[in-house]
This record gives sequence, C-alpha cells and structure tokens, in this order.
Amino acid sequence: MNNGRSIFSQIMDFLPLYELKKCIRRYRGDYKVQSFTCLNQFYTMAFAQLTYRESLRDIEACLNALQSKLYHLGIRSKISKSTLADANNSRDWRIYADFAQVLINIARPLYSQEDIGLEIDEMVYALDSTTIDLCLTLFPWAKFRRRKAAVKMHTLIDIHGSIPVFIHISDGKMHDVNILDILEIEAGSIYLVDRGYIDFDRLYNINKSNAFFISLAKSNMKFRRIYSHQSDISNGIHSDQSIALTVQKSRKEYPEKLRRIHFYDVEHKNHLYFLTNNFNFTSGTIAKLYKCRWQVELFFKWIKQHLRIKAFYGTSENAVKSQIWIAISIYVLLAIIKKRLNSEMSLYTILQVASVSLFEKIPINEAFSVQDIRELTESNCIQLNLFDL
Repeated sequence: MNNGRSIFSQIMDFLPLYELKKCIRRYRGDYKVQSFTCLNQFYTMAFAQLTYRESLRDIEACLNALQSKLYHLGIRSKISKSTLADANNSRDWRIYADFAQVLINIARPLYSQEDIGLEIDEMVYALDSTTIDLCLTLFPWAKFRRRKAAVKMHTLIDIHGSIPVFIHISDGKMHDVNILDILEIEAGSIYLVDRGYIDFDRLYNINKSNAFFISLAKSNMKFRRIYSHQSDISNGIHSDQSIALTVQKSRKEYPEKLRRIHFYDVEHKNHLYFLTNNFNFTSGTIAKLYKCRWQVELFFKWIKQHLRIKAFYGTSENAVKSQIWIAISIYVLLAIIKKRLNSEMSLYTILQVASVSLFEKIPINEAFSVQDIRELTESNCIQLNLFDL
C-alpha cells in the first residue's frame, strides 16, 4: 500500500467502483447532477458511518475543516448540509441496496470456510428482524402504532462469518412471518427461525422446496406422537419424536410429519422444544444448530451499537433506506478488508481504529495489525510494570 495516502482512501480502494457506477447508471442516480455525484454522496456517508457523525451539520463541519484533503479522499465537491440532505432525499436508495448486494457476493466466498463447530455440508441461515423506533411526527410514512413510528429490518444471515445474505426494510406493521413470502428458498439449506415464523402453510413451502427449517415450537401446538426416537438425556435430549399435527387447519397446511425435540438447557435451566422437518441430523446437532441462530441477534446488536442506523440524517423514506443500506455496505466492506488483510482484529476493533485514523497516511495493513498496535502501545508506555520480574 502507498503510505502517502490516507487510511480512508485505502479503505475505499476495496470498493468495486465499477460495480457501484453500474448501480448508479441503472437508476440514473447522476441524472442532471452537476457536482455532488452519487459517488461523492457514498463517500460522505461512508465517512459519517466510520466516524459515527451525529448530524448533517456535524458531517459538514468535520469535512469542511479538512477541505484541502477532500480531493485525495475521493470527494471532489465542497460539502454542504443542504446538498447532502437533498442527495439523501432524492437519490434512489436502490442504488445502495444493489451495491450492498454486490459487496455481500464478494464477502460470502471469503467466509465460506469459517468453522461453525459442526461438521455439516449444508448452508445454514438465521432469519430474524429488528425494529428501529422512529418519531411519528417526523416519520409519518412509517406509522407503526397509534403514537409510534418504526421500520423493520428483516435479515437473513449466513452463519459462516455473520454475513447478511438478504435484507428487506419495511414499515413496523409488517409481520415477521410475511417475509417468508418474499424470501427465495434455497434447496438443501437450513433455515433457523424463532416462534414468530411458525406458519404451517409457509413452513410447508420450505419443505416442498427441499430445504429444512429449525424453530422453537409454540407451547399451544396440538399434535399426536407417531414414533419416539432414541434420546440421550446425558446430553440434554429428553425426547425426540416424530409427530403429526391434529388441528384440522394446521394438518391441511402441513400434511406431512414433523420432528419435535425436547432439550433441557442445563446452563440456563430452561426447557426448549425444537420443531423441524429434518430427520437426518442427530437431535444433538439440531440443538447446536439452533444455538447458531443467536448470530443474527449479535449482528443486529453490532450494527445498532457501532453504526449510525438508530438516528437518521433525513426524515424521508428514501433518506432512511439509503442510510441503512450504506451502513450495511460499510459493515460488509470491513468484513472484506478483515479477510483480505488476514487481520486478527475483530470487526469492532477495525472500526474503532479506522474511526480515529482515517486521515493518517500509513499503510492500511499496518493500521489493522494487532502486532503493530501492541508494539506502539508498549513503546509509548513509560509507566513501570507492576509485575516486572
């Protein structure tokens, strides 16, 4: 890497700009635009995400204070609050949604060999949604309840590396289970869902697509036992049964047999009942697979804490979706950089280092090296070691 260039410029080098420009042309993003292009908008919003800027005024003040450096960052226009607000409101959010998908397609192969602690060949996905609360007065288009607005981010995660594969942003009123009508089911894959996705008609569509699902069973589910499989109480498996639904409507929607596993979680002293259409894996493997569903919750927690998606720079639907999709792009971009640099740092550490060194002119592989940070810390430390032997 050229140590005469800033960290920000070197991070942006990992973007496939040709693909971004294709997305811009697809939706005529730069039509009649004179200076502040979609590329400038993306770079500016990327800066805001990497440094966790609070507002448009905050972004404007920070970047204009570095006006002499903007050209070398790839931002070829003076930043103003009104220009950025207009861009967020008018530039089609699908530009950044499509580009995020391009980055996802680059990242997934890099993490395809990540160890998940299970020796299985099937692709495993975790599906869930998170709600982002909004002010109804400022966001009337996102009405959720009588006095509340919200958007939902329905997300399918590839548990190899926690890379989002599918994201759909809806208003808060869309029920989680309805996302199964939009989701393209991949044959042979395993989908981990919670109780909110229990709809036997939709689950049967997954079964007919030659895919598998693992969910928690609802407590009021009516069924009859067909056969009891061998269980291993020492590993927490209290029962493993083949069952059939007994309620007429449910039986009509899902006419085939299901598998119900009773698992006792010793650590949390909790009884869990898994429901699945997979009869090939052991009951212990089913329990371990469902535990992997927690990765989608960790993904939501990470982006909400470390990227700017809970407070927005604009109030229009287009501005909100653009900001969310650019945040997702930054998350995936950092994941790509981590792999391509073979960095031992966590994504959190990479983001924190980037946020305070964007304008430093050092090679990026040194900036994101655990060893270099350790050596820098030790060399600058003048305090005596308490346990120096």
